Amino acid sequence: MVYFILKPLLPFLLLPVNHLPKNPFFPFFFHEILLFALFLCQEFISHSIEGIKNWSISMPQTYKSLKPMAFKKETCFDDIGLHETASGKMTVLDLPELPLDCILKKLSPSELCNMACVCSSLRERCRRDELWERHMREKWNRVIGEAARKEWELIVAERRDINIRGETGRVLWKVWMGRLACLWAFSWLKRKIESRRNGSRSSPPDSSLVSFYLALESGRFSFTAQVYNRENGHTGFLMSCYDAEVSYNARTNKFFARYPPHGKRIPAIEEVPWERTRAPSVVTSANELHISDCLTDLRPGNHFEIQWRRSKEFPYGWWYGVIGHLEMCDRSDRRCCCDSSETIVLEFNHYPPGSRWRRKTINRKEHSEDGDENYGFYGGIRKIQNKEEISKWMQFWPAQVL
Repeated sequence: MVYFILKPLLPFLLLPVNHLPKNPFFPFFFHEILLFALFLCQEFISHSIEGIKNWSISMPQTYKSLKPMAFKKETCFDDIGLHETASGKMTVLDLPELPLDCILKKLSPSELCNMACVCSSLRERCRRDELWERHMREKWNRVIGEAARKEWELIVAERRDINIRGETGRVLWKVWMGRLACLWAFSWLKRKIESRRNGSRSSPPDSSLVSFYLALESGRFSFTAQVYNRENGHTGFLMSCYDAEVSYNARTNKFFARYPPHGKRIPAIEEVPWERTRAPSVVTSANELHISDCLTDLRPGNHFEIQWRRSKEFPYGWWYGVIGHLEMCDRSDRRCCCDSSETIVLEFNHYPPGSRWRRKTINRKEHSEDGDENYGFYGGIRKIQNKEEISKWMQFWPAQVL
C-alpha cells in the first residue's frame, strides 16, 4: 500500500527541487545530489516491492513442485571441465588435448568461429594463433606483405594506447556502478555492467591472428598491395604492376583498389580479382627509388622488374622485361661478352620492334633514376628468380604486340 502511495508522488517531488533558490551556503552540486537521492529512493521502493511480490508468488509454487527424485549420474555442461550427459555419452570436451587440437585444425575459419560460440573453454581454444596461422597463410599470404602487417601493428598499438588512456575512467565508473548495483537490484546498472563485461570477453584481442583475419575478411582493414594491369587492363598499363590501397569484398570475392593520384588525375576505384593482386615485391614505397642490388648479376635472358614513372610527380610502377644483347653482340653463347659490359640492355618485348619503348640501356655501375619528361623516368631494378613470378607475368602477356 505504501508503494502505491509513494510511487506517484515521487516524480512530483522533483519539480520543486528544480526550482529551489540558489543558496550560497550550499555547494553548487547540492541540487544534483538531491535529485539523485530522490531517484534512488524511487528505484529502491520499486524494486523492493517487486522482489516481495515475486517471492510471495514463487514460494508456494516451489513447495508444491518439490517431489522425491531419484538420483541420476549427471553433470552439467558448463564452461570449465570434462563433462558427461545424462545418457553417459562423451562430449567433445571429454577428448584429450591432442585429438581435440587435431579436430580444431581441420575446421574452416567459419566453423572455428561457430565453435568458439559454444562455451568459454572452446572459445579460448579456437582463438589460438596456431589454429589461424594456416588460414592466414593459405588465403592472405599472397596479397599481404610486410607493409600491410606493419600497418596492422600500428592500428593495434593505437588501440592499445587509447585503452590505456581510458582505463582510469573505466575503473572509476566500474567502482561506483558496482557499489550501487550491489546494494539492490538496480536493473539498468546491472545491464550496463554485464554488457560491458560480456562485450570485452566475447571479442578477441586485437593482437591475435583471428582479429587480423576477421578484419581482412570483413573489409574493415585496407592495406597496400600491388595490382597487375591496372584500370581493367588499360593499354598504357599492360605488363605493369602498381601499388594500390585494397580492401576485400566478401560478397564478390574481389578487392576494391584505390590507386595513388597521378598528378591532378584521381583514378576511380576499381574492383580487381585475386589473380591480378599480389603482395608488394619490395618494401620500398611507390614514391621512393628502389636501391638496385642485382646489377652485377644481370645476364642476357634474365627476367626483371624495373621502376618507371611518366613524370616525377607520379608514383612508380613495376614493369616487366628481359635483359637483351648489345647491338655488336652476335648472340653466341661462347662469344657473348654482354655480362662483362658496363652497359645493360633492357628489352620490353610486348612493344613492336622500332617502338621507343622497346629497348632501354642503363649503366651497370652508376645506375640511378634515369630518363626525362619525354621517355619517362626509369628507377630501381629487381631481378626475378622465381619461376612462379615469371609464369605469373606470362599470364598477362598481350595476345598481340602493342
